[in-house]
This record gives sequence, C-alpha cells and structure tokens, in this order.
Amino acid sequence: MQEYERLKELVESAADDVAKASGGNKAAGTRVRKIMQDVKDTAQTIRKKILEVRSQPTS
Repeated sequence: MQEYERLKELVESAADDVAKASGGNKAAGTRVRKIMQDVKDTAQTIRKKILEVRSQPTS
C-alpha cells in the first residue's frame, strides 16, 4: 500500500528533527509538528482505505 510506505517515510524523516527539538531547537520543533500533521493525514487516509477494503463484499 503506497500510503503506508509514505507514512513510514514521514516518521523516518522526523527522527533528526525530533532529537534537535528535544534539545531546544525551536525551528526543528516547528518542522516536527508539520511532519506530525502529515502523519496524521496519511494515517487517516490509510484508515479510510482499510475500511473500504473491509466493507467490500467478497465473492
């Protein structure tokens, strides 16, 4: 699933900025918050697709 791969990439891309933000870097914190919003949106898309697959009748 393409969206799941995107989700993994987003989480991996945040790793450096999370460490920097933990050290007090405000700009890194802003970047982390933006990436986390993208994570949330991508996760929601995945949830919707899974529900679509689940609700399709099987033959």
